[in-house]
Amino acid sequence: MENFNLKYFLAANSCEGFCSYFEKSYLPDGEWQAFIIKGGPGTGKSSFMKYFALKAAEKGYKVLLCPCSSDPNSLDGVILPEKKLVIIDGTPPHTVEPDFPGACEKILNFSDFWDDNAFKSEKKEIIATALLNKAYHKTASRYIEAAGKLILDSYKTELACTDKEKALQFSKALCRKLIPQRANAAVGNEWVRFIEGITPLGIVSYSDTLLKEVPKTVIIDDEYGGASNIIIGFVREYALKNGYEIITLKNPFLPSVITDHIIIPELGLGFATENAYIHFASKERRIHARRFVSSQKLHLSRERLKFNKKAAKELLLSAAEALGGAKRVHDKLEGYYIKAMNFRKLTAFAEKFAEEML
Repeated sequence: MENFNLKYFLAANSCEGFCSYFEKSYLPDGEWQAFIIKGGPGTGKSSFMKYFALKAAEKGYKVLLCPCSSDPNSLDGVILPEKKLVIIDGTPPHTVEPDFPGACEKILNFSDFWDDNAFKSEKKEIIATALLNKAYHKTASRYIEAAGKLILDSYKTELACTDKEKALQFSKALCRKLIPQRANAAVGNEWVRFIEGITPLGIVSYSDTLLKEVPKTVIIDDEYGGASNIIIGFVREYALKNGYEIITLKNPFLPSVITDHIIIPELGLGFATENAYIHFASKERRIHARRFVSSQKLHLSRERLKFNKKAAKELLLSAAEALGGAKRVHDKLEGYYIKAMNFRKLTAFAEKFAEEML
């Protein structure tokens, strides 16, 4: 089961708000099957997906696990790319509704396995607990948003000191060397995900996923992302233009601004950004951003960058604490639903589902 521990986040608690790519985890092309789970907290959604993932791995399928950004020990999705099958949690905050029900998507309604009568005496407690959970998430969002302004300022500061033309010329030469051109190729398909995220456990990164996906990786060491984003952005456009399917891994703090990594599975090739939040245990030679950045100019902003780094770190720690509070409340909320569930029936359904699908 060597392909069982490939992990991607499909959403992020970003500085731009909650950012979700759940709806882009499959293609509505008539070949993919998407199963969207609906149900309350504690109704066995994650356990169902873990069971299915294990059975798929035992049968030799490549399995992508998609942990929850609010609890990395829980799953929000499972993807079998070879079988073109995905199971995702379609409940808030990453609500997913079927666009082509029956033809592409199917709802798995886990409320079928609970007893409605079990909630009657605890309605007020459930609502109060759910609202407290939302309050914790709002607090975390404010900390993350504040940290994002500092991270963005550092990015723009480095970018202003970057020789953009030099970085662009380097990118062109790199692509010509590593990515074969294809004449008259249709634009390639793009999967968008994350391998880093701010969670109740702090910043969690799945750098091993990228290294396991491809045998060769080009690693760019860039603390602020100004130079690396130019290179990664060019690689993305070049690969898509030449018809390659790619996995685009966004920056978890500023996903609309920065792309951190690109994977080109067909070529067994990855391009990665290394910074204070993610490190790759690889002996590949690093490309250092300083070759494109004027150290003299950047040095003029050293105190500002130092402050930004320190303040952002403290804000993200506070955000993680708030997310931890949200998880504790969520665990309490799960308790109400666990008492109402018939897990024997759910287990029987999970076994039958796995047998039919695999």
